[in-house]
Amino acid sequence: MPSASSPPPSSSVSGASSKLWRDRDFRRLWAGQTVSQLGEHTSLMVLPLFAVLTLHAGAGQLGALRAVGQAPILLLSLFVGAWVDRWRTRTPMVLADAGRALALGAAAVAGLLGGLGLPALFVVAFAVGALSVFFDVAYQASLVRLVARDQLVRGNSALEGSRSAAQIGGPALGGALVTTLSAPIAAATGALFFALSFLSIRRIGRRESVPKRPAHPPRLRRHIHEGLRFVAGDATLRAVCLASAAFQFFFSAVTTGCLLFLPRELRLPGTVVGLTLAATGPGALLGSLLAARLPGRFGRGAVLLSAATLGDGAFLLVPALHGSPAVTVPALLAVNVVFGTCGQLVNVTIMAVRQTVTPDGMQGRAAATINFVGMGLAPLGSLLGGLLADAWGTRAGLLVTAAGMLLSPAVMALSPLGRPGRALPAPPDACAATGAHDR
Repeated sequence: MPSASSPPPSSSVSGASSKLWRDRDFRRLWAGQTVSQLGEHTSLMVLPLFAVLTLHAGAGQLGALRAVGQAPILLLSLFVGAWVDRWRTRTPMVLADAGRALALGAAAVAGLLGGLGLPALFVVAFAVGALSVFFDVAYQASLVRLVARDQLVRGNSALEGSRSAAQIGGPALGGALVTTLSAPIAAATGALFFALSFLSIRRIGRRESVPKRPAHPPRLRRHIHEGLRFVAGDATLRAVCLASAAFQFFFSAVTTGCLLFLPRELRLPGTVVGLTLAATGPGALLGSLLAARLPGRFGRGAVLLSAATLGDGAFLLVPALHGSPAVTVPALLAVNVVFGTCGQLVNVTIMAVRQTVTPDGMQGRAAATINFVGMGLAPLGSLLGGLLADAWGTRAGLLVTAAGMLLSPAVMALSPLGRPGRALPAPPDACAATGAHDR
């Protein structure tokens, strides 16, 4: 038997992976999440590009549009986490897919009728963002209820790999559709992806092991407070929150700057902008494969610190780019491949840590609390990116915000996440004590 600190033999890894993929419900979750992510990444490219290229939105307007789409994370995450912990996770996922399909479908119809202006984009962005909060919290909690804990790393690697595939196709497809056809057609494509996800996830038939509800369940506010207190009381989860908050704040500012810098300063068309940003996809796919092996070989802390520093630091090269597309496009592709690979290593490793140290009855609230603290600052980052581009110019704004991204690995280095060690933390005693029943 291998020790807890050493990686399992390759034959064991292969057998466990085969068992995972023989599970029909896991395959349905994986398929639904894949096309859902493809729809999300397509729409995330369609709405900003339509605003910049067609409606000629300014830097402040673009920052506000992105902030509106991200605001539901701050407004809804804690409520959604408490709700998800009480119910079968399939329910919020299928409802979110149906709602996003309707929202983008309505945007497509409005565009074809000539009514897709900037106010309508704000409404659609907020609706899609709000429903995405429900889907993202629920699917993170669903994996823990579908697979054994010793399969979490492989399960997360598979799900994050599918997200990587969406990152490859979504931005490129969105940019190409907006440039060559129209924003309404691009929005309709996103609606189709969400509809396909709805059809896949609704076929999950397993009766989930939902934490047992007391005869007199606590009020929702108390339920939320329990999640906040649990995350705040765990040093590892506190570090995840702080590192995520630093990253998301500055990455949102960098993304806003890039969506202005690439088409306006580097004179790249929308299709090329989409293709360069989509290069994070192949990198993230590679990162998903490496995440199943590297932490077990070199230690979780070493992988997290080196990957976060290299991936975040790569964006410092972007504001230095000048010249023709023959020079700038390959450089942008390289930056995004490195960022995608390293970012995915960090994502998969941290998610496995978070799921392992969290009791089953707290999974939704823990995920929502971390999303609330981490992603909650993203709208402010988007606004900052637009304001700095207006005040200092896109090149100077990008340099400042890209440097700020390095605060995230600094936080990891000063926390339990940066400690050496190959094994995941032991599950807490609360896991064994948590009652469950099938719903």
